[in-house]
Amino acid sequence: MRVGAFVLAAQFPGQGQGETLHRAVRSAEEAERAGLDTVWVAEHHFVPYGVCPSAVTLAALLLGRTRHIGVGTAVSVLPTAHPVALGEQAALLHLLSDGRFTLGVGRGGPWVDLEVFGGGVEAYERGFPESLDLLLRWLREPRVGADGERYRFREVPVVPRPDQSISGPGEVPVLVACTSPASVRLAAARGLPMLLGMHCGDEEKAEMVALWRREALSAGLDPEAVASAGHVSAGVAQVADTREEAVETLAKAMPGWLRQGLEAHTTVDGRPRRMRDPLAYTELLCSLHPVGPPRLCADRLAATAERTGIGRFALLVEGSGDLAATELNVQRLGAEVLPLLPRAAAAGASPGARASTGPGTTL
Repeated sequence: MRVGAFVLAAQFPGQGQGETLHRAVRSAEEAERAGLDTVWVAEHHFVPYGVCPSAVTLAALLLGRTRHIGVGTAVSVLPTAHPVALGEQAALLHLLSDGRFTLGVGRGGPWVDLEVFGGGVEAYERGFPESLDLLLRWLREPRVGADGERYRFREVPVVPRPDQSISGPGEVPVLVACTSPASVRLAAARGLPMLLGMHCGDEEKAEMVALWRREALSAGLDPEAVASAGHVSAGVAQVADTREEAVETLAKAMPGWLRQGLEAHTTVDGRPRRMRDPLAYTELLCSLHPVGPPRLCADRLAATAERTGIGRFALLVEGSGDLAATELNVQRLGAEVLPLLPRAAAAGASPGARASTGPGTTL
């Protein structure tokens, strides 16, 4: 088991955006000091749900501020980015960080972002497989050209190449955010691990992992690679002396953030959207994830790992909305929860040192 922090750069009511980003950076720095495995950073546009518009940019800063912890994007939104530009950035971070960077990508939502960045609704509804395949070719081949529906260009050399690291060859690890059977099949066919959302319970995640395995084996992937795919389960963590105290901390802060953040989303084509009830969603997250005293948190993580087969976690640590409380939460996660988990979770070894070079694996 390997436990990481999920940093949304969530803007809570009454907070400024600079204050929010400062908390995000401090959370990542504290995660390294606490011995966590990875920091996962999110990307959003035009909404206070998360005020980081470029996960790779924030990842670059965090890689420069840290020395051992892995840093990944959860996720970079492909329909609003050019796959080659994203691939260049990922290769650069991979090379300069000695393999500590993981590129997580996703389809995102049908938001106004698509209008602003020029992809349009087609990029969201049909273009993701083409973009993903172009990105993967850029990360794995020395020269790349394209002749697809959305991208067409003559063959050009890949610079910098991810396999040119001075410390030895290695691919940029890539994972895909999966929210439907279609996205699970897409990831499995390419041997890419999944990032599964915090709104899913263990049963749903187990079903998605089982589907991924079947599809990956049907696609001819090596059974060993399938067995060690490295899927990541997103969740929420709030460590306190009692379950009631932890729930109260989140119940006071998260609904206000969720309400103003989710209400700010605007669809690209005027399609209707249904917003989750913020209080009910907070209660759901508290029921699904490690929220409570250290032993309860450890038991929840161990139970999820046993039920789903997923041994990697990206846990939202900023649910209180407060800098000092967030730092204390991360500290307690490292000092009081990790030691209760299997040794691999608390070992604190450098993710870069554990990186695999085979397809379908990740940091």
